[in-house]
Amino acid sequence: MSKILFVVTGATYWTLNDGTRHPTGFWAEEVVAPYKAFTAAGHQITVATPGGVVPTPDRGSLTPEANGGAEGAAEIAAGLEAFTGLREPIDIADVRLDDYDAVFYPGGHGPMEDLAVDAGSGRLLVDALDSGKPLGVVCHGPAALLAATREDGSNAFAGYRLTGFSNAEETQAGLADKAPWLLQDRLTKAGADVQVGEPWAPKVVVDRNLITGQNPQSSAPLAAEMIRTMALG
Repeated sequence: MSKILFVVTGATYWTLNDGTRHPTGFWAEEVVAPYKAFTAAGHQITVATPGGVVPTPDRGSLTPEANGGAEGAAEIAAGLEAFTGLREPIDIADVRLDDYDAVFYPGGHGPMEDLAVDAGSGRLLVDALDSGKPLGVVCHGPAALLAATREDGSNAFAGYRLTGFSNAEETQAGLADKAPWLLQDRLTKAGADVQVGEPWAPKVVVDRNLITGQNPQSSAPLAAEMIRTMALG
């Protein structure tokens, strides 16, 4: 059994370029699908958030439209209910990386608001990357990588091949023209080799111990890759 740290956004909104607050949080599928996969494989999960706040699911991620129908939405709701650790998070500032075998960051637009500028999360990401432990990040979760800077000011993920929610997907979701910045652009500017596939199609990119997924559809394949990596030791 391995211990996996889930670092989840604590934000409940995303500040748009006109100053309005777009309600958000974490994307439910990106939490539930990996939770089910990891626990089915016998792994133990601890949740951490900025300040230890109880994270909020994006309401849009709970709808039948987002989950392939009413049955899928019911499964997501049941998965969130079963994941009791979501209601008992620890503070990112209190995390000891040595206590965990792997680290996972789900998305939702929330990380664009808080984790992208959270210094504690940034330090954790640098340490996780340098440790060689599996580090999984999906969809908008890679926004957190922007805070992962080294002492010389460079981004720890510069030069890494990775993926995340694409400009095309943000456009199709209707928020690109309202966004203060786009994830794909900002990661590229930070020096990452951003590789994106077709919108809404699963895509997972592995570079050393970094495992990234492009969108919600990539969360289950990413979890499977993390489980495979952990099994290899």
